[in-house]
Amino acid sequence: MAVPPHAQSLLDLRERVEVVAGYSPTRERRDAFAQRFGFPVCDDLDALVDDSSISAALILTPPRTHLPLVERFAVAGKHVLLEKPLEADTARAEALVACCERAGVALGVVLQHRFRPAARALAERVEALGGIVAASVAVPWWRPQTYYDQPGRGTLARDGGGVLLTQAIHTLDLFLTLTEPLAEVAAYVRTTPLHRMETEDLACASLRFANGALGTLDATTAAYPGAPERITLVGMDATAVLAGGRLELHWQDGRTEAFGDQAMHGGGADPMAFSHDAHRHVLAEFLDALDARREPSNSGRSALLVHDLIDAVLASSRNHAPARVRPRP
Repeated sequence: MAVPPHAQSLLDLRERVEVVAGYSPTRERRDAFAQRFGFPVCDDLDALVDDSSISAALILTPPRTHLPLVERFAVAGKHVLLEKPLEADTARAEALVACCERAGVALGVVLQHRFRPAARALAERVEALGGIVAASVAVPWWRPQTYYDQPGRGTLARDGGGVLLTQAIHTLDLFLTLTEPLAEVAAYVRTTPLHRMETEDLACASLRFANGALGTLDATTAAYPGAPERITLVGMDATAVLAGGRLELHWQDGRTEAFGDQAMHGGGADPMAFSHDAHRHVLAEFLDALDARREPSNSGRSALLVHDLIDAVLASSRNHAPARVRPRP
């Protein structure tokens, strides 16, 4: 399901990057990929790992397969652009990041909400809002039961988690890039009667940030028919509301500014109902980082922060008590 926006992005950037081969262990998937996008395919993963002409791998596989695949490519000296999440749990995510650092290869993570135009506009204006006193995030999405009926979907064994790790992670990651570090959460998590699944489809939390600001978190895949995700930042001088692809800034001097639009972003029954523009920006940033020999802005280490938030939400709900969010350097 994740292949089309990436493949289209590679086609858009064909003057910058050459696709040597697409690999899947399933012949039917390889054939469908080649027919749809016109890229060459390969049935031998070892051959790709050993091919010295290949400088990077784009890995689009289920979460719990990430660590062994990244280890193989990193040890072979290949840079990695990895679909979210880093891994199915934080310990494996940390091992994955450490492996790439030891190998001296770049690791980028596909957390494309950071690259939407309205999100970038907000990032450029956060300081102008004044000190943030409140910050909230909501992901009111919908997934039908047929989505979770697919083998492995919504399970700990394959995905590692539910709405937090699989759907809301994009907005939560963006939220953390715009706010002060989190200090503590108090949360409740459950699986509603709307879905038959192993992991959570609803999470609610109160947030306390290191600078004393307060906020809330609300994430679900049970909110039919699905609505745009929303981030609200309340500053000393203005309030910012980022809803889907549209940003509104309300300044205390009476001015109002708006950027972007309310295009579909995969919050409804079709999780792929969005433009691939943000994916193209992710890939372009990764290529820029390789050209400049620098760390990608959406690096693996930066992506660990959203895992820490998700762990704290789950721990708070499980222990019926507030949970600290550990600081990272």
